[in-house]
Amino acid sequence: MTALTWFLRFIIFAFLVIFALQNTAPVTLSLALDYQWQAPLVIVLLAFFGAGALLGVLSLVGTIFRQRREIARLKRALLKVEQAPLPDLPPQQ
Repeated sequence: MTALTWFLRFIIFAFLVIFALQNTAPVTLSLALDYQWQAPLVIVLLAFFGAGALLGVLSLVGTIFRQRREIARLKRALLKVEQAPLPDLPPQQ
């Protein structure tokens, strides 16, 4: 199984290297205030992919912290219930 995993990683890496070598043509991005940025296409694609991934992760930060607070609250409630004395039950016949 480990050999298969490394083989798949190699195939993906080789595909990405070939993709990068095929897309080295310079592109020009026109930004605000007549600012222009010129870079190879593969660098522009990588930059925008990274920015999108970062924005995706940042969009989940609020949800993750909210879930952590809820889990901590539930653990405290469970600890209180476990430490509470058991009520005296009437004897069974």
